[in-house]
Amino acid sequence: MKKTFSLLFLGFVLLGSAQAQDSFDPDELLKEARELILDKKYIKGRKIAFRALDKYPDYADILILVGRSYAWEGKNDSASIYLDRAIIASPNYADAYSASLDNLMWDGNYEKAEQVLATAKTNFENELPDNLKYKESRLFYYQESYNEAQEIAEELFDKGYRTDGILSYIQNLQRLRRTNAVGLTYDYDNFQGDISPWNTFSFYGRTRTKLTGSLIARVTQTSRFDSQGTLFELDAYPSLGEKAYAYINIGGSKASFFPKFRFGTSIYFNLENAWEVEGGYRYLGFTEATHILTGSLGKYVGNWWLNLRANVIPYDGKVSTSANFQARYYFKTAEDFFSIQLSTGVSPDEENRDQTQLLNSYRARVGYQQLISPRFLISAYTGYSKDELTKDNFRNDLNFTLGIEYRF
Repeated sequence: MKKTFSLLFLGFVLLGSAQAQDSFDPDELLKEARELILDKKYIKGRKIAFRALDKYPDYADILILVGRSYAWEGKNDSASIYLDRAIIASPNYADAYSASLDNLMWDGNYEKAEQVLATAKTNFENELPDNLKYKESRLFYYQESYNEAQEIAEELFDKGYRTDGILSYIQNLQRLRRTNAVGLTYDYDNFQGDISPWNTFSFYGRTRTKLTGSLIARVTQTSRFDSQGTLFELDAYPSLGEKAYAYINIGGSKASFFPKFRFGTSIYFNLENAWEVEGGYRYLGFTEATHILTGSLGKYVGNWWLNLRANVIPYDGKVSTSANFQARYYFKTAEDFFSIQLSTGVSPDEENRDQTQLLNSYRARVGYQQLISPRFLISAYTGYSKDELTKDNFRNDLNFTLGIEYRF
C-alpha cells in the first residue's frame, strides 16, 4: 500500500512539474513574437505566436500579428485566415478590421474589403472609429471613387484626426478629382522708383484626362519696360501609380523678357512617414539657353507642410545654386492654408526672370489661400525681394499677388 501511494504521489508531482513547465504568459509571448516579426524574422516570430494560439486560439492581438506578418510577406490568402479569425474572436475590436482591410486592399480584393467594412459598420452600429473611416476613404480611393474618398478624408481632417500622410493623401485626391476650373491671377511689382511697376495678368483653364492627369493651359500677359509680352504654357500632372506622379511643363513667348521656349519635368515620390522627394530638370531659352537641375524634399508634420528645394545651374563653365524653403500651415481643409517662403537665387519656375541676369536674389513671401465655397477659391500673397543685377547694383521689389478660381 505504501509503495502504491508513493508511486501515485510521484506521478502527481511529475505531472504538476510538466504542467508548470508548459505554462506561460501569452502577453509575454506576444511581445517576443512582435519584436521578431517587426525585425522581419517572420518564421521565428510566428512559431512563438503559434505556441500562444495553441492555448489561446481567440487571442485577437496574436491573430492580428500573425495575419499582418503574412500580409507583409505578400501572402495575402494566409493573412486573411488569421485576420478573419481575429474579427470573429473580437467583433468590436477596430484593429482587427483595420489589419484585414489593409491586407485586402494590398491584394486588390476590393469586393471582400467591402464585405469586411460592412461587417464593421454593423458591429459598430454605423459609428465607425476614425481609423476605420480612413480605411473606408482609402477603399474608395482604390476604386477610383475620388469624390467619396475626399469627402470622408476631409471630414476626418476637419474633426482633428491625424495620421501620417493624411495631408498628402487629401492633396493627391484633390489633384485626381479636379476636373474643370478657370482662374485669374494678378501680380503687381513695385521697384520703388528704380523702374516703372510691372503689371502681370495670368488666365488659366484646368481639366483632367486619364493620360495627362490634371491638364492646365495658361496665358500670361504682362507689361514691363514700356512694352507688352505674352507667354503661353501647358502643364500636366500624369499619375505614375499610387505613390508617384510627374510634372511636365512646356511654353514659349516672343517677348524678350520671357523665354522663347521653356520646358520642365519632375517626378514626385511619396515615401513612408509622410515624406515626399522630387527630382527634375528645367530648360529656359532666353538669349542663351539655361539648364537647371532641381530637387526637393518635403515632409508633412501635423498641420504643417515643409519643403526645401535646391537648384543647380551650370553656366559659362561655372555652377551656381539657388534654394527655396516653403512652409504651409493648413486650417480646416487641405486647401485653406497660410504660407511662408524664403529663398535665395532665382527659382527655375519663375519664367519672368532670366537666370543669367541676376547674380543673387533674396526673397521673403507670405500668403493665404482659402476655399470659400465648393466652387470658389481665393488667394493673396505679398513679398519683398532684393535682386543683385551687378556687384554694385541692387533692385528692390515689393510684390503683391491676388488670385481667384472658379470650379465647375
